[in-house]
Amino acid sequence: MPVSNKLLKNPLIFGTLLLTLAGVASRIIGFFYKIFLSRVIGAESLGLYQMVFPVLALCLSLTSSGIQTAVSRFVASSLDNEKKCCGYLAAGLFVSSLLSLVVGILIYFNADWIAQVWLQDSRCTSLLKIMTFCLIPACVHACINGYYYGKKKSFIPSISQIAEQVARVIGVYLFYGYLSQNDLPLNASHAMWGLILGEVCGMLVSGIAMICSLLKRLVPFLSQKNLHSRYASFSFYCSSLCSMAVPLTVNRVLTNIGSSIENSMIPQKLRLYGLSQADALSIYGVLSGMSLAVIFFPSVITGSLSVLLLPAVSEATSKGESSKVSYATEKAVRYGLLLGFFFTVVFLITGDYIGEILFSNPLAGYFIRRLSWICPFMFVSSLLGSILHGLGKAKTVLFINLLSCLIRIGMVFYLVPYYGMDAYLWALLISWVFSAIASMIVLPRKTAGN
Repeated sequence: MPVSNKLLKNPLIFGTLLLTLAGVASRIIGFFYKIFLSRVIGAESLGLYQMVFPVLALCLSLTSSGIQTAVSRFVASSLDNEKKCCGYLAAGLFVSSLLSLVVGILIYFNADWIAQVWLQDSRCTSLLKIMTFCLIPACVHACINGYYYGKKKSFIPSISQIAEQVARVIGVYLFYGYLSQNDLPLNASHAMWGLILGEVCGMLVSGIAMICSLLKRLVPFLSQKNLHSRYASFSFYCSSLCSMAVPLTVNRVLTNIGSSIENSMIPQKLRLYGLSQADALSIYGVLSGMSLAVIFFPSVITGSLSVLLLPAVSEATSKGESSKVSYATEKAVRYGLLLGFFFTVVFLITGDYIGEILFSNPLAGYFIRRLSWICPFMFVSSLLGSILHGLGKAKTVLFINLLSCLIRIGMVFYLVPYYGMDAYLWALLISWVFSAIASMIVLPRKTAGN
């Protein structure tokens, strides 16, 4: 059999390729969608629309992100027992839906306070209320994807990811066509409803696929002899799932809070450096909206691999196959560094051209070249973090991420007022170097005993 065919039959390699293609397609669609929105609703409405996303990210961290990872890990460790796989999926759907309902209600009835105090713009109130309707579809979609990732089946998550993005774009375009015929403007609220349409479509695609494949397999789980044994079994799945999901959720929530503090401090400290408020916001906008978007784009490759590494490591750990974990760790470091240094060279050579051609902004090119050095460490850190999650070491990842965030916040607070944005660029590099090295130091100790 040709080598290429063998590689494509490897579920990890094929799944990574599939998820990467879906991720690239989704990002390309999203890129043109942003251009469409900016031209139709205007910069101000687009800004309002973007302001809601930190709140949405925090809500998803609380309700589904950690649970999805936990479902993936426990399903992967129970591949030989379909009843357990279904149990963990059902437990994840129950816990995540309940959290989404509670968080959605809290956000909906406190939207005015959040808009005025946190976002500093009362016009975000209606957007926050609309946003709450996407939480339950998003959590259902995430849990089902977690189940398929645990099974090393990436086709359904890939298709649902593209379907979600396409539905969002088509939905908003239909809104635009209808409103144009009636001489009414498209605004940020319509874009938010488009977001909900996308989440609902993603949920339906993955949900229908799950129902078709699991309807018969769910019967053993639902056919316990009595209600007491069924409740005891379900309680076990929920408690097991939460034992991993809680530190993962805390990890993501604290990371989001830290990022919010970090991002809000940068313009303030740039003003202390001597820049005007307009210049400080402009420089920060170039960095976050242009340069970092380019730097993070290749991470779709390692992101796809990270999603599938977790269940693969979890399965190997449950079977006591420590050699597979060591092999995965070695390959993750090697290919993360190779891929990272490749993109470092690419961005060093083309950074100025990218800044000029894509953004017509020389400063964006300067930031891209300076940030290019974080690629190897960012890729390695992402891959090793996934392996640590697969080993059940969510608290270790939380500790490393918190220290990395504190490094950035500390350097922003103390150094940006004296050295400007260059200090923040150094903060990003140092925090990613620390994260990668810390993960490499911790992993051998965790795998050695397996």
